[in-house]
Amino acid sequence: MKVAVFIKPGEVKAEERIKPTIKKPTDAIIKIVRASVCGSDLWWFRGISKRAANSTVGHEAIGIVEEVGADVKNVKPGDFVIAPFTHGCGHCAACLAGFDGDCLNQEAGGNGGYQGEYLRFTNANWALVKIPGQPSDYSDEMLDSLVTLADVMATGYHAAASAEVKPGDTVVVMGDGAVGLCGVIAAKLRGAKRIIAMSRHADRQQLAKEFGATDIIPERGDEAVKKVMALTGAGADAVLECVGTEQSVDTAVKVGRPGAVVGRVGVPQKAEMNTNNLFWRNIGLRGGIASVTTYDKQILLKAVLDGTIHPGKVFTQRFDLDHIQDAYDAMDQRKAIKSLVVVSR
Repeated sequence: MKVAVFIKPGEVKAEERIKPTIKKPTDAIIKIVRASVCGSDLWWFRGISKRAANSTVGHEAIGIVEEVGADVKNVKPGDFVIAPFTHGCGHCAACLAGFDGDCLNQEAGGNGGYQGEYLRFTNANWALVKIPGQPSDYSDEMLDSLVTLADVMATGYHAAASAEVKPGDTVVVMGDGAVGLCGVIAAKLRGAKRIIAMSRHADRQQLAKEFGATDIIPERGDEAVKKVMALTGAGADAVLECVGTEQSVDTAVKVGRPGAVVGRVGVPQKAEMNTNNLFWRNIGLRGGIASVTTYDKQILLKAVLDGTIHPGKVFTQRFDLDHIQDAYDAMDQRKAIKSLVVVSR
């Protein structure tokens, strides 16, 4: 089969590899229909984080179940599914509490290979999310939105849920990548009245407004804090941190009103953080790895199928596996908000 492989920082390519097989009774083999490149993939692509050379890549996809292990009863061959990157088991303490992103029964090193023709998916019985019908039943636009439910839409929602966004809130969203834009969607879905998107790129500003942002602030750092305070008076009720840089986290803490909660989903780029700034203003900090299967099953799949939300609009360019390098370059060079990878029809 053909699958995207990490060669070295700045280089990925599609290679022929042996098709995966069932290894555990809880596995499924999925024929990938569509996949995508994630902003977090750019970390190892840029050499910021380490990744083993010649490893398969990708962690977001939708596809058709081809084969299941003996213990998989909730999905069967032929089912159309979302393949979340979280692989929750559904029965450990973390999954039962609604945090399948921290599932205690995940297979170590199991993520990778979603940008390929076939995928071995672990914990398939609970983690896979069934989509009614078949891919041919849906428009291109709907299929795009379904792909986002494997990660970025659920991650944006996790930011909003962690920040405890509620009806009538004023919300600041840090980050104008796909996760931040999905955070705007999530804030509106949860009833926020005012949504301030921090963005300095015209195409992303426009999409943020389409998704529900009421205000745009292009400034960074202290200037951004001043702008938020000028708009809100006391600061935001909730802050969605969808970047992970030191400056973004620092700004997120400063733009909330006393008692606000920061929902943090940007993968941290610095190990240290001055938590004293939280103490002096009673700012809460929550967040982490998104609960993809939980959110998809509870709210997000229905919201997409009903046409309530349209997160697939974050895909601004599409590629096939033979042009996977171009898909990464487009995001790395900010020519695409998010790159879609069409694997099969």
